[in-house]
Parts: sequence; structure tokens; C-alpha cells
Amino acid sequence: MKIPCTMPGLTGYRFPREIVAYAVWAYHRFALSTADVEDLLAERGVMVSRETVRNWVNRFGRHFADCIKRDRPSTSDKWHLDEVVVPINGVKFWLWRAVDANGNVLDILVQKQRNAKAASRFLKRLIDRHGAPRVVITDKLRSYIRPICNLAANADHRAHKGLNNRIEGSHRPT
Repeated sequence: MKIPCTMPGLTGYRFPREIVAYAVWAYHRFALSTADVEDLLAERGVMVSRETVRNWVNRFGRHFADCIKRDRPSTSDKWHLDEVVVPINGVKFWLWRAVDANGNVLDILVQKQRNAKAASRFLKRLIDRHGAPRVVITDKLRSYIRPICNLAANADHRAHKGLNNRIEGSHRPT
């Protein structure tokens, strides 16, 4: 665990910053409940209520998220785009996903459509967040062609089923 170098206002707190930082980190890192974090700390001999853990998470959680975001490596300029059908309450939706060359998920978007307008909306959102890519790899869905030409004109678009294995393999956790 990497404790942020500065944590806002720990004056008036009974526990040292290492314990507070560990509790907030464990809560967010492993998607634990406040009761689980309370049990984790109790195993280490620190008696804390789940309400206290909830207060710590509310007070310092944003700071941890900002530190994690700041220290995250920058995204690669080679993107893999794909879509997969996901039934939600019996209705068919399309889950659009983008992964960079390192396997980091860039963005996920759920839409009812699987057409050029939906692809354009997804690509525009990606470019706004991460800048224009150098290479875009997609499957052979024709809906990608026009949005990539319009929004990322300098990007090399490679539409090939075999090249898109990085994102095809990442559907399993979804």
C-alpha cells in the first residue's frame, strides 16, 4: 500500500495517519464493506467502529482517488475497441469497451444502439478524455469507419478480427 504523502487535516483524529490510510485504502482497493474493514483492523489489534471507518472513507476517499489517478501510468496511444451484447432485464444493450495496448480499460459505455452514431459518441468521449490515438484496432464492424475518419483523422485504423484479441480476451470478466 502506498500512503499519500499528504493527507488533509488529521488533527483531532484519535488514530495515526497510517491506520486511517490503511482503512481507506483497503475499503477502496478490495471493495470491502465498512464491517469488513472493521474486522481487518480488529485482527491487527485496532478497535474501530464501522461508523468511524465510514467517516474516514467519506473524508479521505476523494484524496486517495486523486492520488491514485495522478500516479497512474499514462495511457498508450494504441487502442482496441469492441462491443458486446449484454441483456439487462431482458432488454438487449451494447457494452462498448476500449482498452489500450497495455490492457488498461480506457472507457466503458452502455448503449441501446450498435451503429455509427453510437460508435461516434463512444469515440468522441474517449478522445475527450485521453487525446487522439495513433492506432485504433477494431473488429470488422463497419460502424467504426466513419467516426474514426472524422474524429481521429490521423489515426491508423486496423480492422481485423485477429488483431483485436487483447480486448476480446478481456470480455470474460464482464
